Order: sequence, then C-alpha cells, then structure tokens
Amino acid sequence: MSVGLELVAEGLNSPVAATSATDGSGRLFIVDRIGVVRIVSPEGELLEQPFLDLRDRMVGLRGQYDERGFLDLEFHPRYEENGRFFVYYSAPADQDAPAGWDHTSHVSEFVVSAADRNRADLGSERIIMRVHQPQSNHDGGQVLYGPDGYLYISLGDGGGGNDVGPGHPPIGNGQDFTTLLGSILRIDVDHGDPYAIPPDNPFVGQEGREEIFAYGLRNPWRMSFDAGGERELFAADVGQNLWEEVDIIRKGGNYGWNIKEGTHSFDPSNPDQSPDQSPETGAHGEPLIEPIIEYGHPLLPGGLGTCVIGGFVYRGKAIPGLQGSYVFGDWTAAWDSADGRIFVASRASSAAELWQTRELSIAARDGGRLGAYVLAFGQDSDLELYILTTKSTGPTGATGKVWRIVPAQ
Repeated sequence: MSVGLELVAEGLNSPVAATSATDGSGRLFIVDRIGVVRIVSPEGELLEQPFLDLRDRMVGLRGQYDERGFLDLEFHPRYEENGRFFVYYSAPADQDAPAGWDHTSHVSEFVVSAADRNRADLGSERIIMRVHQPQSNHDGGQVLYGPDGYLYISLGDGGGGNDVGPGHPPIGNGQDFTTLLGSILRIDVDHGDPYAIPPDNPFVGQEGREEIFAYGLRNPWRMSFDAGGERELFAADVGQNLWEEVDIIRKGGNYGWNIKEGTHSFDPSNPDQSPDQSPETGAHGEPLIEPIIEYGHPLLPGGLGTCVIGGFVYRGKAIPGLQGSYVFGDWTAAWDSADGRIFVASRASSAAELWQTRELSIAARDGGRLGAYVLAFGQDSDLELYILTTKSTGPTGATGKVWRIVPAQ
C-alpha cells in the first residue's frame, strides 16, 4: 500500500508535535523543539508570530543531537470555554535537583491571551509538575488527555543507557515504582493543587507513586488514544540496541524495561545480545505485559530501524484502506542517513500474537521512501494524520517540515 504526502509547513527547526485546539477553529498547532509553538491557519498559512515562545525558560540545546526541548502541547477538552492548555518542556535543573543532574522537566499550564486567540498569555504559567532528570536523554515528554478526562504524562527512565548509572537504582528506574521516571502518569488537573490523584490509579493507598498509571518503560516517544474502538492507549517505547516496541497501555501494567526489551530478555551489562531465557515477572513479582509490535535494529536479520516513533490508529476518512490500522514510524534506518520510514500495523487474530506490520510506500518518492528523519506524527480535528520530519539529526537549521498524509495519486 502507498500513500501521498502534502506539504503543510516548512522552514521549521525540529517539529515534534502537531495538534488541533478543541475550539472548532481549524487551526493546526505545531510544537518546535527549540521552544516555540507555531500556528497553521485554516487557510494553510504558517503564521510568523509564535503562539507560545518558551526559549528563555528552557535548557540550552545541543545542535548536533538533543532529546530535550519543548516536547509537547495539549489543549483542555473545554479549551473553547476556559482557554487552558498544557505543555511539557525541559528547563534548567531546579535548585533542589540532585547535584550533577542534567535538567528538570516541567509540565505547565497556560491560558490563551484574552486579547488575541493566536497568542498565549506568557505570564499565566502555572507549573503543575517538576521531574528531575539525571541525564539529557529519555525524557518521554508527552501530555495527553484521555477519554476519562484525566491528563496522561509520559516519562522516560532518566537517560544514559541501559537504565543504569547515576540517578538509576539497582533495579532500574523502569522497574522502580517509587520514582516517576520510566512511567506513564495519570493525574486530575481539574481538581487539587496543583493536581489530584484519580482514585482508581493502581498505587493509590499502596507502595509506589500514586501518579503512576503504568511503568516498566524506557523512553515512550509518542502515545495516543484510539479515537474509536475501545479507546485503547498506544505507546511506542524506544529500545536500546536491538529491539523496538509498541505497547497497548493498561492500568497498572509493567512493560518490562530494563529486564526486557520488546519480547526479549535484556541484560544491562551486555545490551548487544538478548539472553536466551526471558523473564515473565517484574522486579516485584508482577506479570510483564508483552508488546503488540516489535522489530529489530539493522544489525539484526530483517531489522527495520533504530528508533520507533509512535503514531495513531487511523480514524479519518481520506484513506479508507488505513481505517482501524495503527500508523507509526521509525526515526531512521541508519544514524548518518535520513532514512525514516512509515509503517502500518493490523491487529492479529489472537491477542497473544504480534500485530502484522508492513511499510507504507510514499508515492512519487525515490524507492518509496521519505528521505528524511521522522520526528513525530500529528492528528487534526478531522482525525487526519500528519508526519513531522527533518533532514538534521539535531535541533539545528530549518529543514523541519510537516506533511499531511493523503491518498496516493
């Protein structure tokens, strides 16, 4: 199967999110990692003036490669009434961060300007959550409203590699439910100060952080709720050296990191080889949940890529052949070549089987390939999908583009 791409915006640095406001305006909001949100008007014009500019509140980024930055934006379901929205960005390490730690992730609330709906009120920031990060990578970095009205937040394991080293306990942050790192959180931002805990979160009244919804994750880079079906939560969890995976996130689930990578056992002291025997339980004896999608790195036979990029279950109308399938991607097949890919996965007949995955060809492109690094996917109010790309390995230059995925011509 092939699809086409229609250019929506260009001249960006590193576009990492594209979403619509819940106000019926038809605008598309694009988050650029360097610290700004840009608006594409309903007429297709990329507005020069940012909706929000956080560059003076962020940690300094490295041009060659950096996983930190302004990472996401999410509008309140009643944004048209209350003007509230939430962001995730990497700030310099707070004064109370452990000595030597790299930065502090902020989840903040803003409101739109009362005078201009295309501008946020910069002075309205209310920091909802601070999470100290020992290293500069594996931020996770998404804020997402669920169909239950709660805000979900994805956090990586704190960075470095293998979930070991300074800032990582002996069992790894992924397996330690007393830390927020390596988890997907669920909080109530409509109650409490600065938030309340949903009463049915899995660790309420038990050992563990009550904000945690699921854990055992390395670096969940993009999650999404299915807009149809059973409204399942999909999360792509970036692997270490061998395997990439996509999970359906269940309340209280342990997804295996750092004792598993995909469906395979993982040894932090030897990340280039999967041990023969795979564990079935986590560090506390709980069952481990298997991924729905898995693929290997290029050094493995049949390997497809190096860094999974989470997408969406397609529920739009433009491409009927994708209806109900999960569309996602991979950053690149090789670090030094812009060779990102788009995949589509279909649900297996048995819940115990991996989903069937195939690559989507890009019409009118050499070899059907993108010829760019894939940073993220986006979705508009019509549930049509976008792919966000760059020609650079890091936040430098102006090669960032946003494309609408359309039927092949």
